[in-house]
Amino acid sequence: MKKNKIYTLITLMLMVTSCVPKKEIVYFQGAQNFNNSSSNYEPLIQNDDVLYINISSKQPKAAEPFNLDNLSLEGSSNSSFGVQKQTYLVDNFGNIDFPVIGTLSVAGFSVKGLKDLLKERLAIYLKDPVINIRIMNFKVSILGEVLRPGTIIADSERITLIEALAKAGDLTLYGKRDNILVIRDFQGIKTFNRIDITKADFVNSPFYYLDQNDVVYVEPRKSKIDSTAIGSNVTSIISILGFALTTLFIIIK
Repeated sequence: MKKNKIYTLITLMLMVTSCVPKKEIVYFQGAQNFNNSSSNYEPLIQNDDVLYINISSKQPKAAEPFNLDNLSLEGSSNSSFGVQKQTYLVDNFGNIDFPVIGTLSVAGFSVKGLKDLLKERLAIYLKDPVINIRIMNFKVSILGEVLRPGTIIADSERITLIEALAKAGDLTLYGKRDNILVIRDFQGIKTFNRIDITKADFVNSPFYYLDQNDVVYVEPRKSKIDSTAIGSNVTSIISILGFALTTLFIIIK
């Protein structure tokens, strides 16, 4: 009889300590009632961005003066080296120095917007120029209760919060899914924004897509904080309790 009571007690303890409500774990709740949405999101160029800009046209010689180091692009067998030589660092005032044209204010433009601006400025020099632009240092940082915290280099110029969390190995069970912090710095202005990914309508949030240099922090649940407060001896305590319970079972037999 005593043995059965002990088994029941242990089972109840495990259930209480391990149970996490479904509503705090499941993503995109209410998706069945959510209308389809679309987005034309484009990141905006910021100070300290590194931009790859290449100008070409049907008359290659005419386009050469508008590229930083045309010789390195044509003569180098290392294409990544050529790309690196074609990059522009956006300064603290949001400007780049562009060949022939001079200083261009680019901060706040989308990639498409900057292409349109360059086409307009190049119209007197080139006919139908082809302009390739890419943000080369598009990265976000993931901290807190994820499997692999760290900095993620985006393969493109669009990465969603969900994609970034997936690249970080997803949240642990201790991560608070309804209170994710996104720290955004645009033109020197920092904002702190809370996101709830358990709700399907978060896909309409301005933070569904991450901007370059965003920092995402997943806060731990209270249970994780409390367990940390117990200290580094928790493993020893569990071992001792396990030994004590095993001894008790032997005595009861």
